[in-house]
Amino acid sequence: MEKGYEHKGIEDSIYSFWEENNFFYSESDYSKKKFVIMMPPANVTGRLHIGHALTYTLQDIFVRFHRMLGEETLWLPGMDHAGIATQNVVERELLSKGIKREDIGREKFVEEVWKWKEQYGNTILNQLKKLGVSPDWKRLRFTLDSSYADAVLEAFVKYYKDGLLYRGERTINWCPRCHTAISDIEVEYVTTKNKLYYIKYPLKENIGEFIIVATTRPETMLGDTAVAVNPDDVRYKDFIGKVAILPIVGREIPIITDSVVDVHFGTGAVKVTPAHSAVDFEIAERHDLDVISVINDRSQMINVPQKYTGLTTEQCREELVKDLKEARLILKEEDYENSVGHCQRCGTIVESIISKQWFLKMEPLAKMGIASVENGDIKITPEKWVKVYFDWLKNIRDWCVSRQLWWGHRIPAYYCDDCGETVVSKEPPDKCPKCGSKNIRQDEDVLDTWFSSALWPFATLGWPQKTKELEYYYPTSLLITGYDIIFFWVARMIMSGLYFMGVKPFETVMLHGLVRDENGCKMSKSLKNIVDPLSLIDEYGADALRFTLSYLSTVGGQDVNLSKEKLRASRNFVNKVWNASRFVIMNLQDFKPSQFDEKELLLEIEDKWILSRLNKTIIREIGLLNEYDPGQTSRELYDFVWSEFCDWYIEFAKVRLYGSDQNKRKTVQYILWDSLTKILKLLHPFIPFVTEKIYANFPDSEGVLINAEFPKYNESLISEPIEKEADFIFSIIRSLRSLKAEFNISIIQEVDCFYFTSDNSEKELIERESSKICKIAGLSSLMYPEKRPERSVKAIVSGVTLYLKLPFEIEVSKEIEKFTNKLVDLDRDISKILMRLNNRNYLKKASEEVIKKDREELKDLEKLKNTILSHLEDLKKDG
Repeated sequence: MEKGYEHKGIEDSIYSFWEENNFFYSESDYSKKKFVIMMPPANVTGRLHIGHALTYTLQDIFVRFHRMLGEETLWLPGMDHAGIATQNVVERELLSKGIKREDIGREKFVEEVWKWKEQYGNTILNQLKKLGVSPDWKRLRFTLDSSYADAVLEAFVKYYKDGLLYRGERTINWCPRCHTAISDIEVEYVTTKNKLYYIKYPLKENIGEFIIVATTRPETMLGDTAVAVNPDDVRYKDFIGKVAILPIVGREIPIITDSVVDVHFGTGAVKVTPAHSAVDFEIAERHDLDVISVINDRSQMINVPQKYTGLTTEQCREELVKDLKEARLILKEEDYENSVGHCQRCGTIVESIISKQWFLKMEPLAKMGIASVENGDIKITPEKWVKVYFDWLKNIRDWCVSRQLWWGHRIPAYYCDDCGETVVSKEPPDKCPKCGSKNIRQDEDVLDTWFSSALWPFATLGWPQKTKELEYYYPTSLLITGYDIIFFWVARMIMSGLYFMGVKPFETVMLHGLVRDENGCKMSKSLKNIVDPLSLIDEYGADALRFTLSYLSTVGGQDVNLSKEKLRASRNFVNKVWNASRFVIMNLQDFKPSQFDEKELLLEIEDKWILSRLNKTIIREIGLLNEYDPGQTSRELYDFVWSEFCDWYIEFAKVRLYGSDQNKRKTVQYILWDSLTKILKLLHPFIPFVTEKIYANFPDSEGVLINAEFPKYNESLISEPIEKEADFIFSIIRSLRSLKAEFNISIIQEVDCFYFTSDNSEKELIERESSKICKIAGLSSLMYPEKRPERSVKAIVSGVTLYLKLPFEIEVSKEIEKFTNKLVDLDRDISKILMRLNNRNYLKKASEEVIKKDREELKDLEKLKNTILSHLEDLKKDG
């Protein structure tokens, strides 16, 4: 093995080796337990971002783990056609050549998108390979593949025949930039500073009297068809049933009651504009109000007085406010912050407009989705997201599924221009079934991308055909994704799976947090804190990035704060594993594990200790991953491998490796080989590249690590008494090393050490292990004297007092002064941390991670203070 691990070159060659040998391939096998994950289909326009890296790393950990358990493991990868995003990209590319999509027409434009997809669409898939993911690439699916398109048509037609799909005019979210309808969950709300205008609406019957409404969008008042108050609001009991005059327009509008009105907003009286508010549209339906559109699909004013016609909404607002002020119809205006909807794709302010669209009735589907989680059929973890899931489904509106785009699944609805008949069919009709006319045209719109991706768990397996893959692999085992798409995708897959398959799409949903920067800030272009995972892979290696992301993830699904410091720590861990493995392999040159009889083992305390700890770790990893906690698994593996196997066992192993007793040497060689083989398997799901590379160099390793059997545990090797004894010996060595460091004594400089204890079992244990303690702590002797030796400093471990004899003369007064000054500095540092931790505002604003770091630092400082006080006590005795 090379002296240092260089990830560049190694990772690519290992990945090619895995792919070429079909190690990711899965085939139905009823003799095996199955484990199935569906990869969230990556957008065809996408590039690998850090959020992808987290999702796919966590998925790959579970896939590799279950593969090593011997289960038939399928991770099915895919690509999403990403309607709006892809169309926008290709439109921009054509515009750079001076071509508009309208210039070339729909058919030619779609051809251009397909060309673009073939040229650039696989970019993210190739980037995913850099991360080391192991899906069955031979099963790659695309949401516009012919078989998948057939599934989408089947779903649409069935929904329609079952009465769940309808076409009608309702208020929808409209993006003036993308020029298409978008669903409620594609609207991102941004807190914006606005003005709240209090406008006086004159009463018809009571000259000189007004009802005052508050609004942030006065331009929409031109489409008002009522004023509404809450029926329980006593302030307006005398206004109910009266008629108001709409300012500027002069239209008579009724004053009505509706319980949806918030008595605490503004004056408690609100304007009702059914064409430009989903809430107002529902009020209009309940009260049979007129619906008047005053804003078109370009955010321009229509059906309004000539002065405002054609103005943008912002221009109209400015002119209208000016006119209302001149008419003395504005009582006041206030600074006001409210949430304004923006298009998730392009950031444009979304308008609520009336439009004829296709809608899917969600209430019956939502009931199925709620029941499946309520009855425990589907588990959502962390559990805190269950309430969020229920709240959304219980308040869900019908889903607008049509989009005014050319790229996507075209809606299979056909209209007869002669009699107006609508035909919904997978196959285009030759003639109108009602009047026989052949003058038939297909709907121009396509389906929302999320409509097709909601079918992902079963459409990818061949539905609506009854394929052997669908029969074997469905339902799937686990879905892992970010909590931010619980509504976009997760809930819709649950509802679709239950509706079309009659069975849940997956057993468990594991939601993880978002990746933020080291300060906990959301990554964005404006903050210039976006990190490119490919650059991180290039600098630190895929294993380091994977381990960092898994290490930082939590079972509670909190957001992950990524920093270069943490990436460096993970790279150091990868190097630690490499260096430890290199040391072990170098010391196994004369050893053949297959030829060694375990009966020849001469186990010593550290052997029994590492075997106990190793078997506990195997049990913990299996348990934690079965509880969907890869974060805690990573953290415990890190501690075990670094702090226990490398720092302690390997150090103890050196005593016998370099000793003269060959039987003892063979024992420690076997334990090193056996332990490290299992450690590599435990680590493989997290850091697959470096572990596979090491495994290839390992003596008597069988096959390849990716499909090696996961380690089995042996509970009979677990011993709490052995662990307690070993920890006691380690604590003695640790304390002696600390004493040496305090007095600047080299670790290799041998000094005398004395100890006192009244516990005979501790004394016997120290005597039995004294030669190892001396070698590892750098002692010339370890004795049990009658009294405390002069010129020595002490440490206390359990019931043992250790005295380290200083190998040089010291000037006691100077040493006392040195440690006294150090105490002053320590007290100052401790005081600063205590002030922070006792400050309520600090505790509210600081992140959990920062507070935890403060508490750990305080603990270390107080421990150091006690050590120095002990040193001072001894020095004063010598003085």
